[in-house]
Amino acid sequence: MNTKQITYLIETAKTLNLSRAAENLYISQPSLSYQIKVIEEEVGFAIFDRIGKSIRLTPAGEELVVSLQRILQELQFAIEQAQNMGERYKDSIKIGFSTRTSLYYLPEAIKIFEEKQPSVQIVPEIQSPDDFVSSFMRRELDMILLLREEAEKLAGVSLHPLFISHIYLLCQNSDLLAQKEIITADDLAHRTLLVNGGSSSKLRQVQQRVLSSVPIHYYNSPTHDFTLIQVASGKAICLSPGFLNDYSGQFAWVPFDCPEQFDFVLVTHEDNRITSVKVLIDILQDLYDGARDRF
Repeated sequence: MNTKQITYLIETAKTLNLSRAAENLYISQPSLSYQIKVIEEEVGFAIFDRIGKSIRLTPAGEELVVSLQRILQELQFAIEQAQNMGERYKDSIKIGFSTRTSLYYLPEAIKIFEEKQPSVQIVPEIQSPDDFVSSFMRRELDMILLLREEAEKLAGVSLHPLFISHIYLLCQNSDLLAQKEIITADDLAHRTLLVNGGSSSKLRQVQQRVLSSVPIHYYNSPTHDFTLIQVASGKAICLSPGFLNDYSGQFAWVPFDCPEQFDFVLVTHEDNRITSVKVLIDILQDLYDGARDRF
C-alpha cells in the first residue's frame, strides 16, 4: 500500500461516499473503487461494507483507517523535518513534554542554543506523557520532561533536575483572593472550587483535603481548558500546578499553602554522550535556576 492509496482510503472513510471522495481526490469513481478493491485484496479483509449505493467502514476497516491516519501524519512530519535538516541543520534533538507551558523557557533556550549550536535543530514534541515516554524508550526522542517519581521508574536513563512546581490558587484578577500573598484552605470557605479535570493524583489529594476541611461548594471539570473558561466567567476558582501558568496575565496565580509540589527532571538515555544534548540541558537549567520561584 502506497501513500496515494492511504490518502484514498482516508478520504473515502471521511466522506463515506465514493462519488464525493473521488471528486475530492480528482479521480474518477471507477478508479477509486478499483483502488479500494486492490487494497482490500492486499490486506485480506473488507475495509468497507457496501449497502446499496452507501458504504460504511467495517470494524477492521475503522481500526485500519485510524492507524493509517496516524502513520500519514507521522510521515508528513518526518518529511518536513528532513526538509528542514537538509536546508539548514546537520542534526536534531527531539524533546518530548506534555503541554507548551510545562517547558515554558524552551523558546528562550532555543534562541540561546542556536547561537552555540547553529547546525543542530531543537524539535519539540508535545504529546501525552504515556506517548512521549513510549517514544523515548523506543529512542525516537532524545530527551523528555517528566516528574521525578515517574522518571525514577525508567531503566537506563539519566535524570537532570530542572524545576519544582508548586500549587497555586487560580482566580480572576479582580477577586479579593488575588490580593493575598498566600492562600490557605480557610480562605476558600463558601467559594466554588473546580476539581478533577484531569488533575494528577497529587493535586486531587490537595483538592480532597480542602473539601473535607472547610465548607465549600465544588463541581467537576472535565479538562483544564474547561476550568479556565469557568474561572474566567467568575463562576469558580481552582487549584492548579504552577507549570500550567502561561503568564498571560489573564488570571491571578496565588501560592497555596500546602506541602505538595511537582519535581520535574529532564530525562536522557544513560548512554547519550552527545555534546549538543548537554549544551541544551545546561541552558535550560540556567534559565530555570534564574526563575526558581515562578513555578
